[in-house]
Amino acid sequence: MNTVLDLSEINSYVGQLFMIGIPGYELDKNTEILIRDFNIGGIILFKRNVKDPVQVATLCRDIQTAASKYHDTPMFISVDQEGGSVARLRDPFTAFPGNGAIGESDNPEKMAVEFALVTAKELGLVGINMDLAPVMDVKRGEPDKHLKNRIFGDDPEKVGRLGGLVIETFQKNKMMAVAKHFPGLGLADFDPHAGNVTIRFENAETERDQLLPFKKAIEHNVSGIMCSHALYPDIDPEYPGTLSRKILTEILREKLKYKGLILTDDLEMGAISKSVGVAPGAAESFEAGADILLICENQNNVMDAIELVRKKVLMNEIGMDRLMASLKRIGDAKSRFLDVSRKISVADTKKYFGMSQV
Repeated sequence: MNTVLDLSEINSYVGQLFMIGIPGYELDKNTEILIRDFNIGGIILFKRNVKDPVQVATLCRDIQTAASKYHDTPMFISVDQEGGSVARLRDPFTAFPGNGAIGESDNPEKMAVEFALVTAKELGLVGINMDLAPVMDVKRGEPDKHLKNRIFGDDPEKVGRLGGLVIETFQKNKMMAVAKHFPGLGLADFDPHAGNVTIRFENAETERDQLLPFKKAIEHNVSGIMCSHALYPDIDPEYPGTLSRKILTEILREKLKYKGLILTDDLEMGAISKSVGVAPGAAESFEAGADILLICENQNNVMDAIELVRKKVLMNEIGMDRLMASLKRIGDAKSRFLDVSRKISVADTKKYFGMSQV
């Protein structure tokens, strides 16, 4: 049993691995307790958390105030703001048509940069520091409808180039970018939110094309890469991407030399919750190589997952070196992108969005 750290330290370390959903428009008591007792690493916002820019700015300010009060550690605050159908922040936030429209436009490079510039500014203004974008999947045939208009196109070079511009522009403007969904969902004909998806990389050319945009993302020093829940039997016949050491560690870390954060997709999605379960999925994904474990709705699942990972650390089933490697990546990302001196200003938010009477 690991006795080097006391329980409060273990709790604080394990909590940093989790990015969790919260129920409503305000920082609720249960979430504050999770932040206090477990030093949760991040919060992900959804439509249920968004009323207007001033409310979002107030929520993000309160989240960071709690993190500072209890641990003096800033939190990742993330959102899916891809444009098009996947945009949690609606009017008066600027609306963009999504990657599909960017890829088909007359000047896709200009449009990609404009999307990233405006989005980084508006998200940063209200206190969000991580956009779970861009989608770097390469379309092949007609992917499942949940990916419709979210993919730049079917040319791997073009996807890599446009995604790279979004990443570069985001990160120059202190917005963390997260490329998704590694090693590629562009061949998916089923939604992993509902259940298991199998994707065949039947030859070296297919694998090369699907991985190329992620290589470009790594060249742009992307801060995060989100893994897919799909099963890739030609790479790993046993485990889906999220749980696969071959995919997360052997390919992404060792072969592609990626040194940034690896994030899971939501572990409550059917592909994981209906197979291994949320808490075991979190533990297995961490053991496979993930750094940030997303549980986007049920905070009972968060507690179960923290308890399981903590138990494995205490029993030395997860080595301390493995835990510390992820904590270093998390700490480095927070140092690089989360400027604690940059205060979230409700007044500036009101002014930018023309909400002086709110």
